[in-house]
Amino acid sequence: MSVSAIRVIAHEVTTLSTKGANMRDIGALGVSTIAMRIGGGGEGARLVADVILWRRKNVTIGILLGALVSWMVFQLAGYTLLSLVSNVLLLLISILFVWAKAAGVLNRPPPPILDMHLSEEVVHEASGLVYSHVNMILAAFNDIAQGKDSKLFYTIALCLLLISRVGRLTDIITFSYTSLVVILTVPALYEKYENGVERCVKLAHVEVQMYKRLYSELFSNYVIKVKKWILLKKKLLADV
Repeated sequence: MSVSAIRVIAHEVTTLSTKGANMRDIGALGVSTIAMRIGGGGEGARLVADVILWRRKNVTIGILLGALVSWMVFQLAGYTLLSLVSNVLLLLISILFVWAKAAGVLNRPPPPILDMHLSEEVVHEASGLVYSHVNMILAAFNDIAQGKDSKLFYTIALCLLLISRVGRLTDIITFSYTSLVVILTVPALYEKYENGVERCVKLAHVEVQMYKRLYSELFSNYVIKVKKWILLKKKLLADV
């Protein structure tokens, strides 16, 4: 994810909003398009967009079930991440070791383990992803430290404040699981019920504008009455 990609998306949304576009016009960017641009494009970003929008239901359901099982293991069974990983790896290598030894004694085929290694392409892609994200974070930190981007500072400060408040109410595992569920459900629901969301947003916008106009009129009348009262008091003091 790059700063330029986020700025392009924000610019397009802001441009549509200033032109009086409705939710459908802004939604024309598409959840998948936004995910692609934030992810920097490519097959990896397309895969992420497909998973978020439930276009690969098996993968999405598998992620949700895996996250649910992990949350139950950590919360209900009392495991920690280190103990869980250690026990799983211990069980795995023990099974494979006994299987391989027994296969040699019984003249049976060994465990069907593929030759595991990382290709240079995968390493370069992962390093490039880490490189871009680290540089983005460092660039944002430099802008804040040098006072160049006040909007970014207030945005990050607000996010950190919200995280701090949420952290007092829950733990990191529950928060991570809840965030994952939101990421894998809200965009898909929005894309599916976009028309209904648009109608609700329009109604809410009309209500807000109505109350805003009402409060503006009441405030204006109040200000006028206060000014008249002040002028009357000044006139009475002048007559005295």
